[in-house]
Amino acid sequence: MNGTVDLTALALLGVVTGALVWRAAARERRDYARFKRLRSTLARQRVYRRWLFEAFLALGGLAAASILGGWASIAPLLAAAQEWPPIAASRDVLGAPYGPWVALGVTVLVVAVLVLPALLLRGTPIDEAPALGDIRALLPRTRGELPYGAALSINAGVVEELLFRLGIPALVYAITGEGVVAFVAATLLFGLLHAYQGPTGVLASTIVGVVFVYLYLVTGSILVPIALHALFDLRSMVLIPLVLGTAARR
Repeated sequence: MNGTVDLTALALLGVVTGALVWRAAARERRDYARFKRLRSTLARQRVYRRWLFEAFLALGGLAAASILGGWASIAPLLAAAQEWPPIAASRDVLGAPYGPWVALGVTVLVVAVLVLPALLLRGTPIDEAPALGDIRALLPRTRGELPYGAALSINAGVVEELLFRLGIPALVYAITGEGVVAFVAATLLFGLLHAYQGPTGVLASTIVGVVFVYLYLVTGSILVPIALHALFDLRSMVLIPLVLGTAARR
C-alpha cells in the first residue's frame, strides 16, 4: 500500500456490497418464503423465469461493473495470492510430472462425490431428501420446471464466480492491497447471498466458496470454478429431481 485509497474502487465496492446485502437480507428471504407456499407448477415456473431474468441482470450487472472497476487489480491479486504457501505448494504438485494424473484423480473424485450420493437417493420423497440448508423447495418438481433448474444453475455458475472470485476481490485488493482480506471478504459475501437458506445454508455456501477460491488460485483460471459451480448446482437442480422421479411428472 502507498497510503492512498482508491476512492473509485471504494465507492463501487460500497454499491455492490449494499446491493448484495439488501438482496440477501430482505428481498430474497421474503420472495423465497412466498415461493415455498406455491403449489401450482405454472406459478412456480413464473417465479423461476423471474428469478433467472433478475439474477442475470442484477448479479451479472454487478459482476460486470466490479470487474471493469477492479480490472487493473485482477492480475496483481492473483499473482500475490498464488504466493501463499498452501497455494504455492499445490501449484508445485500440479506442475510436477505426475501433476496431470493428480488433477485427473481429483476430477474423478469430485464427480463421484457429486453424482453417487444423488443416485443413492432413488425412491426418496423430495421433501425428505438430505439437504444442507433450506433448499428443498427450490428443486424442480415437474418436467416443465426442469429447464429452469438447469438455466438457473448455469447462470449462477457463471455470474456468481465472476462476481465473487474476480470482481469483488479485485475491488477489495485495490483498496487494501491485501490478498487474504480480498478473498475472505468476497467469500463471506458469497455465503451471505444464501441467507434465505438459513444458517446452515450460509455456512455450507461459505465453505463451498472457499473451495472455489482454492481452485481459482491453484489453476489460475476462472473457468475451473465456473464449471464446478455450475455442476454443483446442476446436481441439485437437475440430477436429484431426475433421480427422485419428480421431474418426470408433467
